[in-house]
Amino acid sequence: MYGEGNLINLLRINKLITLLTISLTFFFSTKIYSQEYKYEIGGAIGTSSYMGDINKTNLFLNPGLSGGALFRYNMTFNWSIKLNLMAGNVSGSSIDTRYKLPFEKETNFSRNFADLGAQIEFNFLPYSDKYTYTGTRPYTPYVFAGTGVTYADGNSKFIGLNIPFGVGVKYKLKNRLNIGLELSLRKLFNDDFDVTDKETDWSLDSPYGINSSTLKNRDWYSLTMLFLTWEFNPRVDPCHGM
Repeated sequence: MYGEGNLINLLRINKLITLLTISLTFFFSTKIYSQEYKYEIGGAIGTSSYMGDINKTNLFLNPGLSGGALFRYNMTFNWSIKLNLMAGNVSGSSIDTRYKLPFEKETNFSRNFADLGAQIEFNFLPYSDKYTYTGTRPYTPYVFAGTGVTYADGNSKFIGLNIPFGVGVKYKLKNRLNIGLELSLRKLFNDDFDVTDKETDWSLDSPYGINSSTLKNRDWYSLTMLFLTWEFNPRVDPCHGM
């Protein structure tokens, strides 16, 4: 049987184990599972392409120049929230595709657009150049999805919501500098992104005379972007008062 002294020692060991468990849980949840810096800001440059009635499958047909700025909030090693403001040019021509329009019509268009959006990103690998003993990597592929709004110029201006989603890969060039490549699609909820002038008697807004629906006759555009970001605002370590 245990004496009073042994019982007191067991209680002390139990309290020590409990305190250690709580401390480790707090340590890992506040420091290890969050990136060293909260935020990133940077720029991107690349190409933009249209997909719609005269280009249904080719993501890179008639690429235009695009670029913009992005801001990222790094919640953990695996999760981030990104805001972006992009601008670019898209164009299309029925001559460049195998799709035949009614009455053998031919048409083309070109317009500039701006894209403001927000996405949630998931890193497949815990992304950081610190804490390698926890399995972090200075590189990772990732996926993302979100929502945004698109504005385009022309005699018939376009404005509408979009759903962005895509894939990418990023790499830490150094402690606070990141480089990455990203491919995304923007699904629009209108069929007149490729219509710059509605005053004509025929246009690419439902050219086959079939009414649009959520999954039919909606325009898209793609972005292929190379980005560079700089991290800032280090996280406060509550254990050391950093």
